[in-house]
Amino acid sequence: MKAFITAEIGSNWEGNYVKAKKIIRECKKAGVDAVKFQMWKAEELYNKSHPNWNEIKRSELSFQMAKKLKEFSDKQKTEFFCSAFYPDGVKFLISIGVKKFKIASRTCMLTDPNSLEVLQEKARSKKEIFISMGMGGNKKRISKMFKKNKTTFCYCISDYPLNFEKINWEDAIKYDGFSDHTMDVLAPIIFTVLKKQKKSKRIYIEKHVKMNNSRGPDASTSISTEKLSEMVKQIRIIEKMRI
Repeated sequence: MKAFITAEIGSNWEGNYVKAKKIIRECKKAGVDAVKFQMWKAEELYNKSHPNWNEIKRSELSFQMAKKLKEFSDKQKTEFFCSAFYPDGVKFLISIGVKKFKIASRTCMLTDPNSLEVLQEKARSKKEIFISMGMGGNKKRISKMFKKNKTTFCYCISDYPLNFEKINWEDAIKYDGFSDHTMDVLAPIIFTVLKKQKKSKRIYIEKHVKMNNSRGPDASTSISTEKLSEMVKQIRIIEKMRI
């Protein structure tokens, strides 16, 4: 079994290229397969009265910055991809050679501006797609849209942070992906063991990651790169086990 492990950086780079490179470098050292950022227009997703508005606005990922971060990630031999929340963002990411896309839970709800267009654009790309539906949405409709894409649905509960006790493992193992919001590394490790027991060939693990000095709105629900390294090490051991 192979686990494709993604470090979700989100807003934890705080709009700072130097900090972004440092997080990518540390995630590479931890052994992840990919780093993931988010490409949004703050005004389309958040109200300016949001308590973290300044940090959210600062963490907008421009086309120029996305290109620089992809080039840096390529040099680190770590895949770069994004959750993109507007159609032109999807098109630009395709133009710079991104191989995968993530679809966030809120996009599946079709309540944000351009949500449907974003889904359609990602479907047309025929790229590999990871989908979280922790907030709900019509899974049958989403599946139909992505019938020509390699698609992985993720078990996800949209609590930030997530209480470990809320995880329904009987439900979780029905999925081949696990987008985890707990504040430790036990849940992804358990998921990996359970999927190994079910003879799954490939699974997807996503975990929010920060540097110890991160101050962005995602920081309070992200683990350190040190914890990430511990998680990856345990998952790689499980991959090779005979169960």
